[in-house]
Amino acid sequence: MSKITVVGAGNVGATCANVLAHADVFNEVVLIDIQGNMAKGKALDTWQQAPIDSYSTRLVGGDDYALTAGSDIVVITAGIPRKPGMSRDDLIATNAKIVVSVTKSILEHSRNPIFIVVSNPLDVMTYACWKASGLSDKRVMGMAGILDTARYRAFLAEELNVSPKDIQAILMGGHGDTMVPLPRYTTVSGIPVTELIKKEKLDAIIERTKFGGGELVNLMGTSAWYAPGAAAAQMALSIIKDEKRIFPCCVRLNGQYKLNDIFLGAPVKLGKKGILQVVKLKLRKGEMELLHKSAEAVKEVAEALDAMKVV
Repeated sequence: MSKITVVGAGNVGATCANVLAHADVFNEVVLIDIQGNMAKGKALDTWQQAPIDSYSTRLVGGDDYALTAGSDIVVITAGIPRKPGMSRDDLIATNAKIVVSVTKSILEHSRNPIFIVVSNPLDVMTYACWKASGLSDKRVMGMAGILDTARYRAFLAEELNVSPKDIQAILMGGHGDTMVPLPRYTTVSGIPVTELIKKEKLDAIIERTKFGGGELVNLMGTSAWYAPGAAAAQMALSIIKDEKRIFPCCVRLNGQYKLNDIFLGAPVKLGKKGILQVVKLKLRKGEMELLHKSAEAVKEVAEALDAMKVV
């Protein structure tokens, strides 16, 4: 029996639960939200989709954490978006309190689950979850790199007029405008992307990727949900199936890339026990400098969280 809980039944959480159901790998998907009836309703709606789309995964929803008992994996999407007039510190404090509360509530009913954090600001909320959980840093990670690389790959596919299925890429660093795309690790069916696209076009795509989330907010008036929800689901599926796939994820670095005790995006191998390995790329001097610059930005936010003593 395998069981996964998604906390937060908003757009991202509901999409994640729906993608997980369609994968037909978990026996049960639990959708939890402070608005219990909404979570119950979205779970019921997705369960009623099962006969149409041919999957057996059972879905339940509500606001009672007792429903989550025995979860193998927990995806945390709960939190609020930044609102007009709200400072960055207000957002950090509010969402950290939510993430900490969720983490502790889960651990009252499940022993040693794996946490995947999606709440923003992503890197620091992953850190908050890890501190609150007391679990191994191999069992707490954040979803950002898969989403960022998906946007990067989608833009490249559009520009090159090729299938996004054939594009592989890696980004590192924080989730935001300090992320570090690595063009020399970007390929199209094994062909280096630098051989297929002019530098100025590639640079423009990288810039668009950095602000990909903001582009969608400007278009829709709210954050994205289809791609983020699917990205979190992809991580969970790699873990439960012990696929040992390599993805860029937010992970605690302990000496890798000359960085210590910081949650930051890096390529990792995911399997049944969580993070099996942090993959160490041979970064060039300029790439390493960009990564450390990104780390400084994340560290500043983490220190702001520490000063609040929320965890």
